[in-house]
Amino acid sequence: MAKTDAEKTKQLRKDVAPFAKSETRVSIQQLLNTLVPLLVIWVAGYVLLQYSPWYTAICSIVASGFVVRAFIIFHDCTHGSFFKSKKANDIIGNITGLLTSFPYEKWKREHTIHHATSANLDKRGIGDIDMLTVDEYLEKTKMGRLGYRFYRNPFVLFGLGPLFMVLVLNRINRKDAKRKERMNTYYTNIALLAICTTLIWVFGLSTFLLVHGLTLFIAGSLGIWLFYIQHTYEDSYFEVDEKWDYVKAAVEGSSYYKLPKLLQWVTGNIGFHHVHHLSPRIPNYKLEDAHETVKPLQQATTITIKKSLESIRYKLYDPENYRFVTFKEAAERESMRDKQFATK
Repeated sequence: MAKTDAEKTKQLRKDVAPFAKSETRVSIQQLLNTLVPLLVIWVAGYVLLQYSPWYTAICSIVASGFVVRAFIIFHDCTHGSFFKSKKANDIIGNITGLLTSFPYEKWKREHTIHHATSANLDKRGIGDIDMLTVDEYLEKTKMGRLGYRFYRNPFVLFGLGPLFMVLVLNRINRKDAKRKERMNTYYTNIALLAICTTLIWVFGLSTFLLVHGLTLFIAGSLGIWLFYIQHTYEDSYFEVDEKWDYVKAAVEGSSYYKLPKLLQWVTGNIGFHHVHHLSPRIPNYKLEDAHETVKPLQQATTITIKKSLESIRYKLYDPENYRFVTFKEAAERESMRDKQFATK
C-alpha cells in the first residue's frame, strides 16, 4: 500500500534524526581549521602591507572565505547544533559573532522565525530577503515599484546590502526584543567598537579598512548571495499560510546548491540547505552525509553555479503557477490584463 503524505513526512524526519547529533571532536577540529587560519591571514595582511597593499588585499580576499566558514559555525551555534552543551554553543556563538559582526541573540531569534515561516507567503518579513508576489508588485505605485526594483538590483542587494547589514541592521535591536537580546546586541556593539577603535588607533583607518573592511564586505556579499540562491530559484515552493507545509518548505522551498568541493568546504556545507531546513539540529559537517543517505532528500532542486547565476533575473513570485518570474513577465501580464479590461 502506498504511503500517505503524512507517513512519508514522518519517515523522512525519522531518517534524518540520527544525523542531528554533534561530535565534539569534529566541532573542535572545525574551529581550529577555521579560526586559526583566519587570524593568521589577518595578521599576514598587516605584515605584508609594508611590501605592497596588493598582498594585503589578497589576504583579505582569502580571509573572507574563512569569515563565511566562521559564520556557518556561528549559525550552527544559534541552532544549538554545533556542541551538545548550550553553554558551549553560546560562548562560541558570541565569539564567532564578534568575528563576523553579528549579535548572537538577535540573529538567533530572527533566524528561528525564518525557519518557522520560510516560504510562507503570509508570514514574510523577518530573516528573509524581501520578495513580492506579482499581484503585490502590480498594485504598487510607480514609486513603490521603483523602490522594489532598486532593492532587488544585484548591485544594491549584493553591493550595498553587506554595508547596510554590518553597519545598520546588525547594530540595532528590533522593537519587540527582550532584555537578554537587547543587552547582547549592546555588548556586541561595545566590544566591536573597542576592537575596531584599537586597530584603527594602532594601524590607521586605511589599513583597517583594507584588512577588515574588505574582508567583511566580500564575506557579506557571499553570505547574502548564498541566502538568496537557497530560496530564489524558478520552481521554489511558496504557499499561503493555510496550505503551508513545513516539510515542503524545507525540501521544495530550499535548494541543494551543488558546489565544487573547495567551495563546499569554505561555505561549511550550507549548500545542502534543504537538509538544514528539514532538520536545523544537524551540524554542518553532517549535512552531506544526510543528503547522501536519505534518498528523498536527493529529489530537492539542484542548483549549479551556472544555474544560480541565471536566478538573478527572478524578482517576483507567481503563486498561481508556483514559480518565480522576471519583471518583464510581470509587465506582459499587466498588459494582457489591461487589454482584457479594455475589451469588456
